Amino acid sequence: MFEICFTRRYSMGHRLYSLKGSPCVIPHGHNEYVKVTLVYDGNDALDGGSNMAASFRQMKKRWHDWIDGHVDHSLHLASRDPLLDYFREREPENLRYLLITPGDPTTEALAACMFAKISAFLAAEQNGMRCTRLEIEETPTNTVVFSGDPDKALNMGQYDGPAIPWWKRADMSINDLDLP
Repeated sequence: MFEICFTRRYSMGHRLYSLKGSPCVIPHGHNEYVKVTLVYDGNDALDGGSNMAASFRQMKKRWHDWIDGHVDHSLHLASRDPLLDYFREREPENLRYLLITPGDPTTEALAACMFAKISAFLAAEQNGMRCTRLEIEETPTNTVVFSGDPDKALNMGQYDGPAIPWWKRADMSINDLDLP
């Protein structure tokens, strides 16, 4: 079996609203790297022609467009963070820059959401590729690795959104807020 890995860098801000008394309750930022590992569910034999399961360019395009155009420089907030009310009332034009997670937007929650998102992209492309592992390097000394079922990792009881949340859709969304 072949594994295909690619990495993308992005900048983000977040706050961990549930950590009262911690410096992480104050909005702050990180420059992060996300690395995905894909496998091909088809025949592992190379064809003697192109000798690839799928074009790297094709596989990476939608993912990189999403990271670069929507995740990069977004502010990550919990779906119940009171800062959402501020943005709704005073800066509705900036709602599109908010990445919303069920519960605090920890690196663990983000990894599960991103794993589900790339899985939705790959399922929509129907190219036989699937994600088996996703890593987010939050700092040079802290990395979260996710593999498995995002539905089991994410607490949907903490999410005030539609039945099919943004991370399970093959679109460019990062939240389910009513955007202006």
